[in-house]
Amino acid sequence: MGHDSAGVLLSFLRMLRLHQWSKNFLLFVPLFASHLTLDSLVLKKLAVSFLAFSFCASSVYIINDIVDLEHDRLHPIKRHRPFAAQEIAPRVGVALVPLLLTSSTLLGLWVGNTFLALLVVYFLVTCAYSVWLKKMVPVDCMTLALLYTLRIVAGAAAVQVSLSFWLLTFSFFIFLSLANLKRFAELQFQSSLGKVELDGRGYIYSDVDLVRTIGISSGFTSSLVLALYLQGETVKILYPRPEFIWIAIPIILLWINLLWVNAERGLLRVDPLDYAMRDKASLSLGLVTLTCFFLASNGINF
Repeated sequence: MGHDSAGVLLSFLRMLRLHQWSKNFLLFVPLFASHLTLDSLVLKKLAVSFLAFSFCASSVYIINDIVDLEHDRLHPIKRHRPFAAQEIAPRVGVALVPLLLTSSTLLGLWVGNTFLALLVVYFLVTCAYSVWLKKMVPVDCMTLALLYTLRIVAGAAAVQVSLSFWLLTFSFFIFLSLANLKRFAELQFQSSLGKVELDGRGYIYSDVDLVRTIGISSGFTSSLVLALYLQGETVKILYPRPEFIWIAIPIILLWINLLWVNAERGLLRVDPLDYAMRDKASLSLGLVTLTCFFLASNGINF
């Protein structure tokens, strides 16, 4: 493959935002939360669900980049996106969106009607977010939190399991914290460039304290929800050694604090989940948290 061909392929993959597909692993959360057996049909349904959400998400990212084209060209980082950098013509994206949506719909139909309905809701809400909701403060962050949580709900629909109130509440609050963290980092970055308003959003720099307060309190609330969950009777049925999950609570709080400290210092300028996937401290804390849940699930004694 020649240099030009490799460059075109890279631009094409960046247009699809393949790195954002990692967020769709949230579809697998119900599999572990409900302690389902890892049989081939369950895994196949979740794999197909993952692709369905990923194709749908890529179509929305393309729509979003076309809608935000003028704003992106003025942004010091977003101007390098394929459309803004004129690496790919917008008409290519317009032609690709129906193909991605058709593929997503066919995959969703194979998984099941309830899953497909949730996929349609996800698409409609993300489109509304790209065109309208992202300009509304603080509706935009609440919408992002709901979209993350919707992935978990869709994963449960794919494998036909029920979700607990506690999991949904925990998910919403921790994703609300991350959504506000993203806005906070963007406001900090725009301020460093001497700009008062956040391009394409409804925020101005004077909102930074409010965004910080909502974000940190939401993160702490998620840990409180997990602590309250551990007081219920259900946890004793699902986890032979639930005391190990108590160790996870301060770890989650530590992770939230680390992200906000890094954002305050101007070290976090990308999507918080993208940052966490590359940050060694975040990955290490995530591994310890998963180990805590593994020990709690398997009733391991020391």
